Amino acid sequence: MVAGANLHGESFEEILETVFESSETLLLVDPTGEAIEAITAVTAAAERPPTVRILAEPALLKDVMDDFVVASTAADHVASDTLSIRTGRSAANALVITDAAVWALVDVGDHVAALGTDEDAFVEAVRETYEAQWETADQFDLRTPPLSRVRATLGEEIGQDTRVDFDATLDALQSARESTGEFDEVTLTLLVAARNDVLLYDISKWGEDVGIASKATFSRTKTTLEEDGLIKTEKVPIDVGRPRLRLKLNEDRFDEVTPAELAAVTLNHTT
Repeated sequence: MVAGANLHGESFEEILETVFESSETLLLVDPTGEAIEAITAVTAAAERPPTVRILAEPALLKDVMDDFVVASTAADHVASDTLSIRTGRSAANALVITDAAVWALVDVGDHVAALGTDEDAFVEAVRETYEAQWETADQFDLRTPPLSRVRATLGEEIGQDTRVDFDATLDALQSARESTGEFDEVTLTLLVAARNDVLLYDISKWGEDVGIASKATFSRTKTTLEEDGLIKTEKVPIDVGRPRLRLKLNEDRFDEVTPAELAAVTLNHTT
């Protein structure tokens, strides 16, 4: 790739994959939500991604990071020091800035372009301008836990069968991502837990400890799923205190209890 050359493709992913090939550092300024989603996905797929920084408006970041998959994948990149996110406001177009070039991102629906230049003086001026903004910008508080930690601790603390179902159901959700949008990660987790007869206490404690949601949120969502006839509970006596509740799927509501169907039920319940 020639630095600064205009780039064309059908998606932001295509554009960013090309930029990644010749960049060690990358600053993304004023991106759209789609561009942020794309850069988290491309970074995850890259064998040796560049160091990426995102400078974007707080409201946009909050909206994009409401999506569990995007946020948890971004959290993985932050944990590995591959990604940094800060908040700021600017009147600029969406820009991709590297050491050697600057591109303005243009999205016209089914076609995306990056209009670029590698003219030294201009690139230096742009880089200095936005480096200064970056230095004074506030760090974005990404509250979602890294997906790798969610998966690892789920297997360790709840069981490997539950983790396998979680991964398979999440994969099914991601394959339907473009047409379905966001989903509720607590609903997903509870349905997977019910498929594996996990105690509500255990899954809600794990969920709170790992940072998905509070025990109260798990309890409220369990009640809603129960009222909707998707799950049921049975009491499990313990030596001291009130019996605990074991989660079970209401199989009368499922054609097949597969990860794909759990994903479909999750999406239907979310929307």
